[in-house]
Amino acid sequence: MRRREFIAVISGAAAAWPLATSAQQAVMPVIGFLNGQSATTYKYLVAAFQNGLTENGFVENQNVTIEYRWADGHVERLPELAADLVRRQPAVLVAAGGAHVAAIAATKTIPIIATFGDDPIKLGYVVSLNKPGGNVTGMMILSSDLEAKRLELLHEMVPRGAPLGYLLDPKFDAADAQRQSVEAAGRAFGRQVRIVEASSDADLEKAFTTLAEAKVAGLAVASNPLFNNLRDHVLALTERSKLPAVYELRQLVAAGGLMSYGTNVPEVYRQVGVYAPVEFSHPALFVPNAEAVAAAPARAEPLAREAAERDR
Repeated sequence: MRRREFIAVISGAAAAWPLATSAQQAVMPVIGFLNGQSATTYKYLVAAFQNGLTENGFVENQNVTIEYRWADGHVERLPELAADLVRRQPAVLVAAGGAHVAAIAATKTIPIIATFGDDPIKLGYVVSLNKPGGNVTGMMILSSDLEAKRLELLHEMVPRGAPLGYLLDPKFDAADAQRQSVEAAGRAFGRQVRIVEASSDADLEKAFTTLAEAKVAGLAVASNPLFNNLRDHVLALTERSKLPAVYELRQLVAAGGLMSYGTNVPEVYRQVGVYAPVEFSHPALFVPNAEAVAAAPARAEPLAREAAERDR
């Protein structure tokens, strides 16, 4: 087996690849952590990230410092927050919760580990998975691939005839791919899909009013950082509207929602924590998750073939 740079990890429909640039570790390295959402809502994800660090022997405030910056859902604050972190010159910058655009714009030298909702090659953030180029690497959450499946589950669950609702954040960088995916799914099983948009907490009331007027039979909620951050409000409006709904996060089911189908987001954050403090020149690893491959074979199988070819 020859040494290869490509790292791909499929775990709950997520993929990771290596940095082209290694972070230089100081005696007490600093990790910048930039997130577009809120610390309160994302507390369990920070815990998963810290668990990943611990797997490599790094414990916050013992042998690593983490500088957190949260936008609390106000994405317009992210450029300023990213610039503030860059001035601190961290060893690595973690950008999650929709913060990757601001992080990438803020530095071309500090290594960035980001979470992406769609193919970063298509979005123009990296050149390829095996040779990303520049200072950007990260976890690819295959959200657009799972939207159609979420809609299909809703279609099978609710009475036929009435349209299905789909709640979308148009500002999310995977929004176009998500829209195309659910529209194609609706055509495939002959069902009208009423797409409503919300890009802030204030937009949600109007969106649910539109859904009520359209008399949708049920609702599929798109996967994106904003709706994860606003999940309590989304759940409350869904319950008030008496709509059967399918969500991305299982936390909404635990809170009373009907059903979820989506990426294991805590595992994504754990993986980010695993990769943050280490050299990114290790031999490649490809670990398929059977459920992820079954859910998104069009994306997972090519990655598996590419990894196998590079192992020869």
